[in-house]
Amino acid sequence: MPSLFEVPLKTIAGESTTLEPYKGRALLIVNTASKCGLTPQYEGLEKLYSTYKHCGFEVLGFPANDFAGQEPGTNEEIQQFCTGSFGVSFPMFEKSVVTGPEKAPLYAELIAAQPEAKTADPGFKDKLRGHGIAVNEAPELTWNFEKFLVNRKGEVVGRFSPETLPTDPILVQAIEAVLPPL
Repeated sequence: MPSLFEVPLKTIAGESTTLEPYKGRALLIVNTASKCGLTPQYEGLEKLYSTYKHCGFEVLGFPANDFAGQEPGTNEEIQQFCTGSFGVSFPMFEKSVVTGPEKAPLYAELIAAQPEAKTADPGFKDKLRGHGIAVNEAPELTWNFEKFLVNRKGEVVGRFSPETLPTDPILVQAIEAVLPPL
């Protein structure tokens, strides 16, 4: 089984790559969407990135259209939206499938390493159901903006549910725990 750093990926510009360029850095890997109620999290993710980048931290965005078709755009449209609407400067990757049998290999690895997400709001799944949305059960991702924290060794050390805001102390403390002291 390859390490996370060896899984083939494509940047949002369509260039072949892996996570190898991020080896030795802490990573927050997030499945994103442009037309979701949680889309404003881009702003908080960008703030996390700018706050901790100098400490060896990266936010990596993986757009996905798996949840209610909330990421319908092309990679170019997604990039323009993220940059223009939220000033996103963290690396973005091509739109990926993050649930089900066709999920991208990176997400299969992340989920296998952390099959359960820490939940900031135990009622979040009920809110989705209240909108008539069928909710995935663990280990599948629940929704857009689920977050995986990877330490500098490439180990998945945390998984945070979609409603966990980038400013949530639980997430911030977990990030700070995998970085050198400021």
